[in-house]
Amino acid sequence: MPNPSSNPGLEFRSLLLLVLVATVLFALIVWPFFGAVCWAIFIAIVFWPLHQRFLRNSRGKPNVAALASLTVILLIVILPLAMITGSITQEASVFLGKMKSGELQIGPFFQRVIDALPAWLHGLLDRFGVGNLAVVQQKLITAVGSSGQMLTSRALDVGQGTLDFIVSFFLMLYMLYFLFRDGEQLTQSIARAIPLEPQHTRRLLQQFALVVRATVKGNIVVALVQGALGSAAFFVLGLPGALLWGAVMALLSLLPAVGAAMVWGPVAAWYFFTGEPVKGIGLVIWGSLVIGLVDNVLRPILVGKDTRMPDYLVLLATLGGIVVFGLNGFVIGPVIAAVFLVSWEMLASVRKQQASPPQPPLPPAGG
Repeated sequence: MPNPSSNPGLEFRSLLLLVLVATVLFALIVWPFFGAVCWAIFIAIVFWPLHQRFLRNSRGKPNVAALASLTVILLIVILPLAMITGSITQEASVFLGKMKSGELQIGPFFQRVIDALPAWLHGLLDRFGVGNLAVVQQKLITAVGSSGQMLTSRALDVGQGTLDFIVSFFLMLYMLYFLFRDGEQLTQSIARAIPLEPQHTRRLLQQFALVVRATVKGNIVVALVQGALGSAAFFVLGLPGALLWGAVMALLSLLPAVGAAMVWGPVAAWYFFTGEPVKGIGLVIWGSLVIGLVDNVLRPILVGKDTRMPDYLVLLATLGGIVVFGLNGFVIGPVIAAVFLVSWEMLASVRKQQASPPQPPLPPAGG
């Protein structure tokens, strides 16, 4: 009588169940450091060609090449970003200090905008209770006062968040070193474990790396260029906090087509409403032609051409990724969309092959 425990089908299903349970538990363990793991993978993919060059120059010593790649990333990417972030934080604190001290009066600016609006729009604002600036200001003061206790109670959470950021940052660097050192072996192990045909697995991994490299490289370059151009325009116009608003523009420019305009558009409208149409027209021209040209020219070159995804899908995937995964989603969203497209294309290709009738064998020669 055959032993049921030696059934190959039962053994395979048990092994599959074990793999699923272990994978879910491992995902729960890694989830608190999901961002660190993702960015270690993203940075390793983007700088993999540089690491390959270091590997050739080090005569095949993976430890030396991984350390050299990590050092270059620290010097040319992380350190400059930390310095820029520090400058933006300092300017933000100065900007908020001017607002609290009364040196920078936001109220009169908005009042001039409201006074310049047509009568029908005044009635619409009054209907929603935002036509009277004094009432709006009182509501804001009440809201800030009521939230003071909540902010105070969350002081420890801010400290804990800082500690979590430091731990995640060093974990990312630690993982990045080993991804550089053992990247090829890890990729081969993943390819062997994926239950697909070798050509499908190869295409899936290549598309994943392609989209990550294009999205990170393209979006970050576009964001930095648009933020710098917007900051320069605000500085020339004499707006306070030009560097701060440039950073906001760089952050919002992660949204294709609409991001940067969400900053310079309202500022241009404010100039029109407050009787300075020359500055408004100049900012519109600068934003539409110069800043917009960066988005329309650089982004398709660095992102769209490599990902082979339409602009509307890139925008939808970026927005959805940011909503679900936070700031990490501006990369994760397009990657998921690309894998979605590739997987459906591979399924359609397999079904087409299965549906095609088999070719009859060739008759033997001379028969």
